[in-house]
Amino acid sequence: MARVVVDVMLKPEILDPQGKAVMGALDRLGLTGVTSVRQGKRFEIELDGDVDDELAERLDELAGSLLSNPVIEDYEIFEEIVEDADDCGDCDCGDEGCADPAGAGS
Repeated sequence: MARVVVDVMLKPEILDPQGKAVMGALDRLGLTGVTSVRQGKRFEIELDGDVDDELAERLDELAGSLLSNPVIEDYEIFEEIVEDADDCGDCDCGDEGCADPAGAGS
C-alpha cells in the first residue's frame, strides 16, 4: 500500500484573504509574533501496491489539472510510508503501538 500526498498552496504572488483572516484571529487570541499565514489544501491518496514511474507521472498530471488550479496554485507531491496494522500480525517488532506485538496473535 502506498499513500501519495498532494499539497496545494496559493502561489506566493496571489493574495490569501483566508490566511490573512486566520492571522488576525491568532493575534486576537493572544498568539503574538505570527508574521504570515497561508491556507492550502492537502490530498491523501491511498493506493494498492507501489508507485512506479508511470503512476507517478499520471498522479502529477492529475494534480496539475484536477487537484489544483495552475493559474493561481502550486502543488507538491510526495509519497508517505504507510504501515498497515493488518500486515503486522506475524512480526516480532515488539513495538507498543503494534496491532499484534511480538506476533502474539499468531
